[in-house]
Amino acid sequence: MNAPVSHNPDSDAWTTPLDQLDPSHPARFQNHTMWPYFARLRRDAPVHYSTTSPLFGPYWSVTRYKDIMTVEVNHKVFSSDSGYGGITIRDRPKDLRLPMFIAMDPPRHDEQRKVVQPIVAPGNLAKLEGIIRARVCRILDGLPRGETFNWVEHVSIELTVQMLATLFDFPFEDRRKLSFWSDCATAVPEAGGFIDSEEKREAVFAECLAYFTNLWNERVNAEPRPDLVSMLAHGEATRNMTPREFLGNLILLIVGGNDTTRNSISGGLLFLHQNPGEHAKLRANPGLIESMVPEIIRYQTPLAHMRRTAVADFELGGQRIRAGDKVVMWYISGNRDEEAIEEPERFIIDRKRPRQHLSFGFGVHRCVGNRLAEMQLKILWEEILRRFPAIEVVGEPKRVFSSFVHGITELPVRIPA
Repeated sequence: MNAPVSHNPDSDAWTTPLDQLDPSHPARFQNHTMWPYFARLRRDAPVHYSTTSPLFGPYWSVTRYKDIMTVEVNHKVFSSDSGYGGITIRDRPKDLRLPMFIAMDPPRHDEQRKVVQPIVAPGNLAKLEGIIRARVCRILDGLPRGETFNWVEHVSIELTVQMLATLFDFPFEDRRKLSFWSDCATAVPEAGGFIDSEEKREAVFAECLAYFTNLWNERVNAEPRPDLVSMLAHGEATRNMTPREFLGNLILLIVGGNDTTRNSISGGLLFLHQNPGEHAKLRANPGLIESMVPEIIRYQTPLAHMRRTAVADFELGGQRIRAGDKVVMWYISGNRDEEAIEEPERFIIDRKRPRQHLSFGFGVHRCVGNRLAEMQLKILWEEILRRFPAIEVVGEPKRVFSSFVHGITELPVRIPA
């Protein structure tokens, strides 16, 4: 049992005229009906211009693996800079855009990224491994037995915020603020949820900035420490940031450290439930965790897209992209591209090349914390296999209303008593 079939002939994705096709609506990601739209585009218009999006305006969809890679590595033509609109399909008002290093082009991007890179250097990852394992054990040992609970709330979020609190040296008792701020940053106002306007989002951002400014002030006059706030406060390229730029980099590090890991933790359990043959294969050979982890991250694709803005005319896939055009790289589609990945619709835990995926991006903007995310998932599954003969998924997942974060908010599970 695998993912929804992309070629479902009953879907209007296959009958809508191409010039009216718009795969971006968040509702499609929430109800998981976006797959046939991307399958259609990969087949019929892999570089496709949409003019009909009511939420996001006109934009190019890049849906094949090789074309996404072309955009990724050509940062001189395809800019990430927040001045042009940044990295998501949604255009925030110009005065509310947040400068952050992922929304910068080289050399400024490189200078700021280097400031935080040591947090995920091999030596520091080795130090973090024992901390992560101890926390995973405590979380798993504290789970209820014989009753239904939300895996996302009890495991995915909790493990992620504990890790983020460690990376920031953030007060542990307030760690749930980190997931709240992350959810606020990526929330879609049209969802009618807790962030229903940009004004409300800015009010929450102000609280986040005030909290972290206190931490900055504590650390800027102290000896440098190996945490992200101290690194930013003492880094040559970041110590003179404006408050808005400080906030932007905080949001980047919070969302980057939260969404990939959280949603892969949830997705992995769901995929093994949906694919009992793969689950049996894992139980018979726990060594397959090593290849299963990147396969989970590919199959989930926690961030569905990244956006660039063309700063010069460019021909891609036979289409002429003009300077100023919005270009959306649909990672979630590239990760299902049959021209690049063998049997991409299947969840296969012993793939020969499991790291051939786009979930971490590529090139200068490749996710700085990719190895840390993989390590957390690896340790989690090692400890799950040691403890539980079974974790039963007992209901349908609920998903995020977003075409940026491909996430799960609820996954009801039960551990047999």
